[in-house]
Amino acid sequence: MQAILQTPTDQAAAARLLEDPLEGSVMHTTCVATMLSAGHAANALPQRAQANVNCRILPGHPPEEIRQEIARVIADPQIKVQWVDENLEPQDRGSDRKGFAPPPLRPDVMQALNKLVPQFWPGLPIVPGMSAGASDDVFVNDAGLTSYAVTGVAIDRSEERAHGQDERLGVQSFYTGNEFYYRYMKLLTGK
Repeated sequence: MQAILQTPTDQAAAARLLEDPLEGSVMHTTCVATMLSAGHAANALPQRAQANVNCRILPGHPPEEIRQEIARVIADPQIKVQWVDENLEPQDRGSDRKGFAPPPLRPDVMQALNKLVPQFWPGLPIVPGMSAGASDDVFVNDAGLTSYAVTGVAIDRSEERAHGQDERLGVQSFYTGNEFYYRYMKLLTGK
């Protein structure tokens, strides 16, 4: 990880990180066809086909840029590439809104974490990171409100199944997470 921060970036180190699905997913924009629909009968050629492509876009890149890149890669004028807005309406143009760079870490947020984390997980380092998932942060940051995602739920990397049909969480992790969140909110909001 330190090698990719060098100038110039160590391309061999970047390639190694990209091999890991979790690390690779936060190093570049990712797009995946999540829903496919075609045809009207099992024994007939489809007259139309539709795909929903879900993209996790890196900060600094607007959705319209990604829509244009998908259209460029497909390179077929008969295929229409549209952006689906927040109201689930297809648009011929995506938003020009760029995601924000991560906000600086506030001392009160970090002080509460530094006090509480050792009580739950002694010796665990607190390391800021970027999630590959979407959140409401884009809307609150746009309104000038700083927000962070803090997790108190432990999931083994080999058990990561977010949004899959077999998504699950261990019972102990669930209860520990609930207690962590409760105590963390008390530290942040209490006197």
